[in-house]
Amino acid sequence: MSLPLLLFFIQFWSPSLQQFPRPCTTPDVLQSKRCCPVWPGDGSVCGSLSGRGFCQDVTVSDLPDGPQYPHSGLDDRERWPLVFYNQTCQCAGNYMGFDCGECKFGYFGANCGERRESVRRNIFQLSVSERQRFISYLNLAKTSISPDYVIATGTYAQMNNGSTPMFANISVYDLFVWMHYYVSRDALLGGPGNVWADIDFAHESAAFLPWHRVYLLFWEHEIRKLTGDFNFTIPYWDWRDAQDCQVCTDELMGARSPLNPNLISPSSVFSSWRVICSQPEDYNQREVLCDGSPEGPLLRNPGNHERKRVPRLPTSADVESVLSLTDYETGLMDRRANMSFRNALEGFASPESGLAATGQSLMHNSLHVFMNGSMSSVQGSANDPIFLLHHAFIDSIFEQWLRRHQPPRTHYPTANAPIGHNDGYYMVPFIPLYRNGDYFLSTKALGYEYAYLQDPSQRFVQEFLTPYLEQAREIWRWLLAAGILGAAVAGIIAAIITVACRRRPKRRKSYGERQPLLNSSEEEGSTSYQTTL
Repeated sequence: MSLPLLLFFIQFWSPSLQQFPRPCTTPDVLQSKRCCPVWPGDGSVCGSLSGRGFCQDVTVSDLPDGPQYPHSGLDDRERWPLVFYNQTCQCAGNYMGFDCGECKFGYFGANCGERRESVRRNIFQLSVSERQRFISYLNLAKTSISPDYVIATGTYAQMNNGSTPMFANISVYDLFVWMHYYVSRDALLGGPGNVWADIDFAHESAAFLPWHRVYLLFWEHEIRKLTGDFNFTIPYWDWRDAQDCQVCTDELMGARSPLNPNLISPSSVFSSWRVICSQPEDYNQREVLCDGSPEGPLLRNPGNHERKRVPRLPTSADVESVLSLTDYETGLMDRRANMSFRNALEGFASPESGLAATGQSLMHNSLHVFMNGSMSSVQGSANDPIFLLHHAFIDSIFEQWLRRHQPPRTHYPTANAPIGHNDGYYMVPFIPLYRNGDYFLSTKALGYEYAYLQDPSQRFVQEFLTPYLEQAREIWRWLLAAGILGAAVAGIIAAIITVACRRRPKRRKSYGERQPLLNSSEEEGSTSYQTTL
């Protein structure tokens, strides 16, 4: 079977994990609000016959939110996911998924009993073939329609309370772009352009880091299923002390086009990509949601941004200063928070002083602004694949902070954070459901690690030895063939020399010459033990 055909079957038969699974988008399901699909493995709801899970009522937290969003009952994301579903699969043990057909992060095998730790590596430590494979996986995800998931193109009210479903197909990659748009979009209050902008379920408060951690884990999981490569991990870009966009080359994420500085080089596969969800003002004016339609080329012009807003990229000293902050959240727990690790890392507070800064984009935010293109708009930022490299490194800094300070879960806010950010709030728009506070824990518990955070011996293997072993694995057939060929040639040459030596005539001895007991090695034509040896 050819590789493309194999990838097709893998893609077609693999269930997915993100929001709006196809089985839960019919009028009957939307009106009953019961998203408990049958697991194909045993034909039972939520795999109950195999002990994988069962259908259960969704219970959401009633603890108060902060004052940033004063409305109620106007947005589908409030008290997620109750507007769409009030029953979902509750999975047991190490099982996970909208039908309990998958394994929890870090677990593998038919019964999810195999524990394995994956390692995310610096993209510059990957071998040439590993980099090429990463790019090819990205492009495959961009061009492969998700067989299990669709996106909502209208609100629940616009769907006539579920009787008229409004959903659209989407590629595996663009599914994640849409999710990032949906979680951060403005709230539609009714009427053209009438929106509430001070609302975001994944940014500007406590859930920023846990939400993006789950987002990357799911993206990684989907790529593994799409490609069948269950060793795949998202690489990271360590941008500390960088002076320019080091990954903006045609071998990696695409160089600048010589024809238009805002576009990607024609030599890069990313020059053919089309973005989605990049026109939020238009959606707000028309009172619609992003429907996943292509809206133009991927834009990027790194370094040609507003210098007053981002004077430079973050340094090693900036990262160390942020890591020294001991409180995860403070004050109103939003972009105005002082001495908050989350707010400083996200980039709304100064890394040096820890105080909230207006008019500047720092740390995480600075990379988005620096890219000066599709990545610079929050709702559409995931269109640029550099988003993945960047957020993987942000996640690694979060991990450093967790290991250094070892905060108990009680340090994560349980109440009064902006809507969507309390500990008990389910992450928008994920189905199955995951609470924010459940991911305020080390990557070790989730089955992955960062190469540069390993102990020195493990780090040597991952960053230095592994790339060479990978290259050797790819060319071992050539090395073996060359060795066999070389041995054959050497054998032929040795045989020719031996035959030639044996056929050379012997020198006649003089009369009366006494033959020595053992011939000297200097005598020509000798066939003695010494000479032959």
